[in-house]
Amino acid sequence: MQAFALDGAGVVHANGQRALAGITLAARAGERIALIGPSGAGKTTLLRVLGAALRPGEGGAMLLGADPWRLGARELRRLRARIGTVHQAAPIPPRQRVVTAVLAGRLGQWPRWRALLSLAWPLDTAGPREALARLDLADRLFDRCDRLSGGQLQRVGVARVLYQRPALLLADEPVSALDPALADATLRVLAAQAEATGATLVASLHAVELALRHFPRVIGLRDGRIAFDLPAAEVTPARLAALYGGEAGARAA
Repeated sequence: MQAFALDGAGVVHANGQRALAGITLAARAGERIALIGPSGAGKTTLLRVLGAALRPGEGGAMLLGADPWRLGARELRRLRARIGTVHQAAPIPPRQRVVTAVLAGRLGQWPRWRALLSLAWPLDTAGPREALARLDLADRLFDRCDRLSGGQLQRVGVARVLYQRPALLLADEPVSALDPALADATLRVLAAQAEATGATLVASLHAVELALRHFPRVIGLRDGRIAFDLPAAEVTPARLAALYGGEAGARAA
């Protein structure tokens, strides 16, 4: 089963800057893919297209078997509920409790009455506790989010998508605020989640060594275009040097 397919997708921002150009890319269900490349290469924009959050101005996009931009509002909401995104800076209200932030992963899957009630009173604590425990945060279940460090907040964002159990799991620099040991452990959790549920995992990473260690397929982006799409074992130092303009050694250190 195909998780997504982009056909010549292009994006130009309102200021005239081209973010993506002619992206043709497909992935099967269950694949794990890392996006690497210099800042401004188009990684975040590509993830927004894959998350049905940004419509490409050129080309087409099929996500989980549907063209999101031909769906009605209700069908689009259902599609987006099957896509989970880990943001570099988790969009979590500071005064919100951790349990509520994790429960938000399923708001799009629940009837409106349950979604609204869960914002006032947690209807499930076992599920969020289990997701947080996988990230060594079970003891913070009822803490307010403004009492957490940046790295802890980032892991709460990961716990939210673990609880959501999406078919397409997108992660935009999901471990940027974590130390090397926690970053490695968190990516192992995401990979295990994808394997256990059959989800497709696509993550953008600045740390090249983490991309090569945890993702069988690596896509290099530069200037909004695909520079290479290869098995991790075939991503050579020469390819990285060309991708980063000689900065690969520093990024992979």
